[in-house]
Amino acid sequence: MTPPESALSCLAASVLAWIIWAKLLKSHLSPLRQLRGPPTPSWFYGHVHQMTHAHSVPLMQTWLSQFGPNILTRWMLMEPALWTADPRALEHILHSPNYVKPWEARVSASRIIGNGIILAEGHDHRKQNPAFGPIQIQAFTEIFLEKAKELRDIWSSRASSSGEPVTVNVVDWLERTTLDAIAETGFGLHLDSLNMRETPNALQQAFHDILSVPPEVSIFRLLMDMVPQLDFFPDERTRSINNARRMIRDMGLRLVEEKRRELSFKTDDTRSPQPGRDLITLLLQANMDPDLPEDRRLNEEEILSQIPSFLVAGHESSSMAATWCLFALAQNPTVQTTLRKELLAIPSDTPPHSDLLRLPYLDSVVRETLRLHAPVVFTLRAALADDIVPTSAPFTDCHGTTRHEIKIARGNRVVLPFLLVNQSKALWGDDALEFKPERWTALPEAASKLPGLWSNLLTFSSGPRSCMGYRFAISELKALVFTLVRAFEFELAVDPAQVTRVGMLVQRPAIVGELEKGAQLPMRVQPFRRDD
Repeated sequence: MTPPESALSCLAASVLAWIIWAKLLKSHLSPLRQLRGPPTPSWFYGHVHQMTHAHSVPLMQTWLSQFGPNILTRWMLMEPALWTADPRALEHILHSPNYVKPWEARVSASRIIGNGIILAEGHDHRKQNPAFGPIQIQAFTEIFLEKAKELRDIWSSRASSSGEPVTVNVVDWLERTTLDAIAETGFGLHLDSLNMRETPNALQQAFHDILSVPPEVSIFRLLMDMVPQLDFFPDERTRSINNARRMIRDMGLRLVEEKRRELSFKTDDTRSPQPGRDLITLLLQANMDPDLPEDRRLNEEEILSQIPSFLVAGHESSSMAATWCLFALAQNPTVQTTLRKELLAIPSDTPPHSDLLRLPYLDSVVRETLRLHAPVVFTLRAALADDIVPTSAPFTDCHGTTRHEIKIARGNRVVLPFLLVNQSKALWGDDALEFKPERWTALPEAASKLPGLWSNLLTFSSGPRSCMGYRFAISELKALVFTLVRAFEFELAVDPAQVTRVGMLVQRPAIVGELEKGAQLPMRVQPFRRDD
């Protein structure tokens, strides 16, 4: 080895040793060590595998009962992390600018969906303008209902031709429906995915590749996410994701150019066709407003980055919420019957948005679905500076000392278990794991104090980083449930015990023993016959 090579090797070894020492010292000095918590299963992964597993909620419920709502857990390389299901702590963290998504959460998600609104922080998040306001959602509701009716008619045709209930994979059909809906409301595109038979269109295939079940967290995968240039021999999934992202970007470039041209025609020639009211057009219009401060404007890359974010928020999350709602209704026939009675009292199958909002039992069913089956299990934050987090009640630390607050050091991770909080018996009562829409007529006092953006739920988070598209998701879910439950009776085609959850970004149903087939939920769908 030559002297320069030897010097470089020594320098690299010194830097690595310093990083490890700094991590160990930071871990040893962290004030979070005063908290109680479960034993750590791995010095490298900490509790990451346990918390990111699809069946993490029962384990975290055990932690909650054993250690209370504020727990010491370990992130990668034994990094101390606060795991909290404490309503007051959650409110403080979610509303404070001191807590942001850490780099590991951002790099892995950005490889899939880019750096759009979902991952924006601070000033970048404040200048996002997704046009998800109430007025726009009212206009979109008619499209949601039309797409839901297309699905209804396809299932009705299949059932009438066979003369018996038809078994369908509701995951596949609802994904097609919501993809068509977001394509039209988001970009003014008419994909007609519902009428495709066996071969999916290019955008469907791209989403299948991007949102297929991700591999478990590993040292290799983490390194490739951090430095993708080192991925000299990408696996098939990585190649599929890269190809899908290129396809979505090319589509986005064409869309943005077309929408800009339409807007310029409107400015130059009043005889030209009026521009659409889709999300991208509204985004571009807002960005061109002369009264908008320069620091609030989006550049070309920022506009393009919104497209995969819109697609994920308006397609995958909505289809999974509708899927889990039908799953719950199929297991609760009394709830299904009560809901159908309310929906059939509406004479039109295309009611205005305001009428959907005035259906109390539908609203309760949607709230209960988004409580019990929140698509996102948890989110992660990192502290930008030292902080003191208040707690709802005094607690005893690992030394037996009573404390009223939690000290956080700069860089410490905070795990926010949204689904666990939504299902917590301490907050929602002993029946918290049951699907009971009636609970929304009289919430437990503890649950009424939760700091959710919508309906005392953490499903859409809370505070300045909460989900801007929540109105879109709720309106689309109500339109789907309204149309489908009026038309059909739903029954699971498999034992409920065989239904499991897969995925990390969004929880999707799958069948035990058939995980290689990906997300699926077979249901028997029978047209509802009125007695009159």
